[in-house]
Amino acid sequence: MSELNSTDQNLPPQGVGGLNIRVAVKADCPRLMKLVNELALFERAPEEVTVSLEEFEDAGFGPKPVWKAFVVETDNMIVGFAVYYIRYSTWKGNRLYLEDLIVTEEYRGKGIGKLLFDRLFQEVRELGFSGMVWQVLDWNEPAIKFYEKYGSNIEAGWLNASLSKEQIANL
Repeated sequence: MSELNSTDQNLPPQGVGGLNIRVAVKADCPRLMKLVNELALFERAPEEVTVSLEEFEDAGFGPKPVWKAFVVETDNMIVGFAVYYIRYSTWKGNRLYLEDLIVTEEYRGKGIGKLLFDRLFQEVRELGFSGMVWQVLDWNEPAIKFYEKYGSNIEAGWLNASLSKEQIANL
């Protein structure tokens, strides 16, 4: 997970000043995928995005949805979004897992990341979760500073591990 917007400027309240934050709908998915690809480019891994638009839509709006997102739009264009899912920790219980928080380059530095992050806090409280977790790349200093403003615990010592569908098929 990465966060592209790293400043803390104040934005007008929801629905004011041309900004609106809302729950994502299926029709948003093509724009969200463009932002996902923008994030992958920023994170120096554009080749890692292998999910199709159809898979993305199905995972969010099919018969067994696994993710939910909040979007920020202005002038009828989505300029940022936060996608999350529920993670269960045997140590902590239900937690919101923030997969990605993305603000398109042109709109960074306007507080949209803060608007999304604050909406996620509200979601955690409303759902009664024990907290929220995410990942940040160790070289993404602007994002780290953004998270530190909230007093976030940024853990050291954990390494990510994964196997692809192809790797699992070959086991």
